[in-house]
Amino acid sequence: MTKRTESTQPVPPTKTSYALEELTRHSHGEKLDAAKRLLLEYGQFVTAQPGVASFCLGTLEREAADLPHSYLDQGGGAIIATLSGQHIGFVAWRGLPIPELATAWELKRLWTRPEARGTGIGRALVQAVLDRAGVANKSIILLDTAPDVMAAAYRLYRSMGFVDCPPYNGRSPEGIVYMSKALDPA
Repeated sequence: MTKRTESTQPVPPTKTSYALEELTRHSHGEKLDAAKRLLLEYGQFVTAQPGVASFCLGTLEREAADLPHSYLDQGGGAIIATLSGQHIGFVAWRGLPIPELATAWELKRLWTRPEARGTGIGRALVQAVLDRAGVANKSIILLDTAPDVMAAAYRLYRSMGFVDCPPYNGRSPEGIVYMSKALDPA
């Protein structure tokens, strides 16, 4: 059993504990390969859904190829989750190149493998980003999601206090909902 870290949410007692680990510039080997696979699984899932024509798998493949730098170089990071020795979840975040959003982070690419759903790992990954944002003096977390495609993620975001907001990056593809969560000042 692995020690649970980085989350304030309890794991149901019938589930095996999990671990969250942030990728660094020195991450390599199996962990980095697993993070790349998880990120690409996310992309394959999204592109397989009807009505998600605006999603660009090529962009995601470039992000995966340059992990973790693809997020670190944008003022963000990435976290991988492990359950019973298996890598089963991923989340990333980044700063936005919009001056009026200098105190914001954008949550990106939340993904848990189907066998890990219902364990609290998705919530723990989001909470880990929120916790890091607080330490980094960020005032808001932004994200976009497709509720028709990712209904469970949309419900999770709502349950964690995210609310709908206007598009923050100038785009508004059909089926995409933009959300934000204001963070309490430290």
